Amino acid sequence: GDGCWEKKGFLSQLPMPVGALLLLAVISVQSNQAALEETLALLLSVSLARRYQAWQARRTLRDKVVFAGIWICALLASCVWNSLLGAGDFEQIAGRGVLHTVAMSILSGFILCFAYGMVHVCRSLSIMIDAFCCDLVHQESAKSVAHIWNMTQAILRKASVSIEHCLLALCFVLVFAVPLLLVDVLYTGSAPILTMIPALCVTCGILYVLLLAATISEQCTRVPALVNALSFGEGTEAARQQTVDYISSSAAGFYVFGMRLTTAMVLKFMYIWCIVAL
Repeated sequence: GDGCWEKKGFLSQLPMPVGALLLLAVISVQSNQAALEETLALLLSVSLARRYQAWQARRTLRDKVVFAGIWICALLASCVWNSLLGAGDFEQIAGRGVLHTVAMSILSGFILCFAYGMVHVCRSLSIMIDAFCCDLVHQESAKSVAHIWNMTQAILRKASVSIEHCLLALCFVLVFAVPLLLVDVLYTGSAPILTMIPALCVTCGILYVLLLAATISEQCTRVPALVNALSFGEGTEAARQQTVDYISSSAAGFYVFGMRLTTAMVLKFMYIWCIVAL
């Protein structure tokens, strides 16, 4: 009937097909593909040059496990729900139930794979900053620190610009999903929670991306204090202070269309959007 989608809690699943189409449209643009490929090649060359590829591989492996676990949770929830929905009706299980499970698995898997691609870039940037901080103790002068930081922040800006359209598309899916999840939770009490888990898993995956991107900006804010604590020899205090001022004024971080993304901004966005949705 007219309330079928609402009663079964399917409203929260609508963002997945819409989001998948949007992500396909974004990634199909040739300029976005070229920028992303160039960024990945640049990050790989930097990791090889600074010798932290093994460190990066261990960190990205953890991200792979996290996203694989999120997708498996969404898949299991969809399978269990469709099995319960078609209990005692073999044709329904073999027909619409299986079709719905396959569709949700493909859609959620595609969005989560897309989100993992963004996580891979953000994780590489995060490790690059950590490697910069670890290498500070081996620098002989404050001038060399400023030079390396100049290259680091340039890579940060280039990488963030190359994926900003992709990140914006993921934000659209998130903005679309949160109100519908709240509608299912608050206004369709008869809807089993299993129907909402796939959309909830996708939402958690996108939030993971945003928080990781925001963490890059937070890491950059702590670099000046670290540089200020170092000593480059007697009589280098003025040069060190100039380097600290330069790093602070550079305002490096993860930028999305010219706006610096921070953890506070992401948390405030989610809080305000949940209030608006209610």
